[in-house]
Amino acid sequence: MRIRNALAVTAAAAGTLAAVAAAPAQATEYSSALKIKGVQYDAPGSDSNSCSTGNSKSEYLTIKNYSSSATVNLKGYRVKDATGNTFTFPANHYLQPGDYIKLRGGHGTDSDTNNVVYRQNCNFIWNNDKDTIKLYKPSGAGADVHSYTKSANDRDNNGYITYHD
Repeated sequence: MRIRNALAVTAAAAGTLAAVAAAPAQATEYSSALKIKGVQYDAPGSDSNSCSTGNSKSEYLTIKNYSSSATVNLKGYRVKDATGNTFTFPANHYLQPGDYIKLRGGHGTDSDTNNVVYRQNCNFIWNNDKDTIKLYKPSGAGADVHSYTKSANDRDNNGYITYHD
């Protein structure tokens, strides 16, 4: 009886160790070629989300392809803030290795040449005091996530924070 229990405990422990060994470390942040390079969370000037005269176009998120060889299509990738505001890239937009895109507020024409995609929404998405930025793959898996507070992360007080060089 004791041998059978000991074998069962040993088999269960081995299975647990195998499961732990198989789990990738920090898979959400580092399993994606796309990462959040930085965020202009506080647009210069007085905040105004008026589509005609506001400055929401000056608020942007920079997403970069850090792969050395893979081209990544942004279609279906989602960006989300702490309160659930979400933007999903609706169209094909290919990022070559080392290339980046600025996801801007406001209305405009998306451009591969100018590396810009507009949210087609004049409301600000990032809070000026603190927020969390999440990037999701089309599959729903996490690609990158960063939280910030103005006082702790924006030391030069310019409204921009860099995460990955």
